Amino acid sequence: MAARKTTKKPNVSAEELKTYYREMLLIRRFEEKAGQLYGMGLIGGFCHLYIGQEAVVVGLEAAAQEGDKRITSYRDHGHMLACGMEPGGVMAELTGRIGGLSKGKGGSMHMFSKEKHFYGGHGIVGAQVPLGAGLAFADKYKENGGVTFTYFGDGAANQGQVYETFNMAALWHLPVVFVIENNQYAMGTSQERSTSTKDIYHRGEAFGIPGEIVNGMDVLAVKEAGQKAVAHCRSGKGPYILEIKTYRYRGHSMSDPAKYRTREEVQKVREHSDPIEHVRELLLSGKHATEDDLKAIDKEIKEVVNQAAEFSKESPEPSLDELWTDIYA
Repeated sequence: MAARKTTKKPNVSAEELKTYYREMLLIRRFEEKAGQLYGMGLIGGFCHLYIGQEAVVVGLEAAAQEGDKRITSYRDHGHMLACGMEPGGVMAELTGRIGGLSKGKGGSMHMFSKEKHFYGGHGIVGAQVPLGAGLAFADKYKENGGVTFTYFGDGAANQGQVYETFNMAALWHLPVVFVIENNQYAMGTSQERSTSTKDIYHRGEAFGIPGEIVNGMDVLAVKEAGQKAVAHCRSGKGPYILEIKTYRYRGHSMSDPAKYRTREEVQKVREHSDPIEHVRELLLSGKHATEDDLKAIDKEIKEVVNQAAEFSKESPEPSLDELWTDIYA
């Protein structure tokens, strides 16, 4: 695969670049394996893959600090892995097993981790946005300096509750970064056909919320924008909007054949803008790693993912008694 060439020297260490490469590759390989397990019938229900969007969450996690919160939609496996949730626990949740991080009761779309401050994937479009503002309100009330990353897509950006939340967050100066993961197709309708404005972040201007467009296929650009947004929120200036332009390679879910776009379009993005290949090129051109080094990382990641898959198969299904646990936790 051809990588996007760059002449700008990254303001980041070799070790940081390797970390971002490793984290994005983990998400990519994990999602590929999840797709395989879904095809084998081991994952039921819906399964929304994050392939192509890895730089968004890895870049923003690089801008976060301990105690910051995150909440997102149902395309959530990548977010879980990026904030440090165990791959085996995530995969076992996808297969509905007791070893899953929600004991097999949440599945692909409803997983949580109090320890990692991950407040879920949410299946109702846009429902996580007001909840994210609520998390930010708690931080402001406690005066703990925390920031909440509230992720939603370009499709959800047309939901009325998003703008009710914008108004409240601005009014109360809540420390929340609204992250629009604009993969350009929502469930299957292009942004051009569904949204009246070219750049969605401008809608925040009506509420006095600043924002910007970010190249979501460049992890370093995402990190830089994330640091700016987080600094804004921590300083008490209220919310900030990041519209991160990204692209998913698969359909909306595993059941979506994605006939609303051409194979050539997807292949062009893969060849010229792939986020993992971009960092790979930076590592090689900067002589921070050799081809053999990167092959070793890929081998290591594949082993981690294979172990996660085996754990998810071997873990037993939850007992019926689990129906009555964690109801109010």
